[in-house]
Amino acid sequence: MAGPLSIYDIAGRAMSAQLVRLNTTASNLANAGSVSGTKEGAYRAIKPVFRTVTEAPGVATVRVESVVTSSAEPTKRHEPDHPLADKNGDVWEAGVDSAAELVEMIETARQYQNNVQVLQTAKSLTLDTLRLGR
Repeated sequence: MAGPLSIYDIAGRAMSAQLVRLNTTASNLANAGSVSGTKEGAYRAIKPVFRTVTEAPGVATVRVESVVTSSAEPTKRHEPDHPLADKNGDVWEAGVDSAAELVEMIETARQYQNNVQVLQTAKSLTLDTLRLGR
C-alpha cells in the first residue's frame, strides 16, 4: 500500500489532468474548420472526463477517467465545387466551437499555472523550514 499523498503528488496529478485537457483542446482547435464528405466522417470535438479520487479523509486528487466525443453535430455546408462534396454538393464541417475552445485553452493554462504556483510555494516553504533547523 502506498503512503499518503504529498502536496507534490496532488499538484502533479492535477497538472497531468490539465495537460490532457490542453491536448484535447489543441486537437479540437487543429480540426476546427476541417470538412468531410459525410456527416459520420466529420470531426467531432473531444473532451476529457475527470474523476475525483479520495485516497484518505480530507485528501483528494483527480484522474482522467476517459476522453469522450462531444455531442455537437457537424455543420452541413453547400459547396458543390469542393473536392469532398457529396452527390448533393454538400460538405460537413467539424462540430467544433473555436471560441469556446479558445476559452477552454485559456482556462486550462491558468489552472496549470495555479498548480505550478502551488509547487513553487510548497518548495519555498520546505526550504524555509529546513533553514530553521540550522
